[in-house]
Amino acid sequence: MSKRTQKKVCNTSAFMITPIRLASRFTILIVFALLAFSCKSKKNLGDGTAKSSLTAKSIIKTHYQNTLDFKTISGKMRIDYSDGESSQGVSVNLRMEKDKAIWFSAPFGMVKAYITPGRVSFYNKLQNEYFDGDFAYLSKFLGTELDFDQVQNLLLGEALFDLNDTKYETTVVGENYQLKPKKAMDLFKVLFEIEPKNFKMASQQLSQPLKKRLLQINYLGYQQVNKWILPKKIAVAAIENEERNTVDIEYRNIEFDQELRFPYSIPKGFKEIVLKDDAR
Repeated sequence: MSKRTQKKVCNTSAFMITPIRLASRFTILIVFALLAFSCKSKKNLGDGTAKSSLTAKSIIKTHYQNTLDFKTISGKMRIDYSDGESSQGVSVNLRMEKDKAIWFSAPFGMVKAYITPGRVSFYNKLQNEYFDGDFAYLSKFLGTELDFDQVQNLLLGEALFDLNDTKYETTVVGENYQLKPKKAMDLFKVLFEIEPKNFKMASQQLSQPLKKRLLQINYLGYQQVNKWILPKKIAVAAIENEERNTVDIEYRNIEFDQELRFPYSIPKGFKEIVLKDDAR
């Protein structure tokens, strides 16, 4: 595994510490859900059956060949969050422009977010507060290197890290191809599964066993919208010791390549959310 990928894997494991202990908890969770998860072949490349003869190199190559090629995405997203004690859910309008912007708005504009490669911003009218910063600031707070590409990849069923940076061994587990690094890391473990029909991600797992941390991302089925294949449901579980937080995302009424606007401005008089590192 390359030093660059090792650094990203190490840092991303720290994301599982769940630093959501601020007054605006639900708002930040929605945004972090998007940040933890926003493409070229337009055809079904497999027959749905994993073949043990296929090499890891071929699987990875096909995964990247089968990414989505689009200009914009619009539709609705259902987000449900649970921490084991309480649950909350919200439906939001979603708009994306490839490599440029991710935008969502809750009903009546009560919560809005606008994410670009250089900016992460959202506001919450329920608490009259907002956050406006960049990925570097947010990454420092979370302890994980986040960037816009990772957001896109996770939202669309693609690998969180560049799979070409590492050599993998592959086995058929259940109905999927499982990719495991040939050279294990000392403190962290990563595991990927790719489904054999569209060669999209079936699951991504990052773990830190000694600290009892696990981040599990499962893609619960894919849907075809005209010529495009994208996730239908995404289930994310972040576990640390006995604490378990889950975020479920479901896409609805998705359309591609529509002309879109991204209206966003922080209301006057709102209080800025200042992120401070919690005691780890």
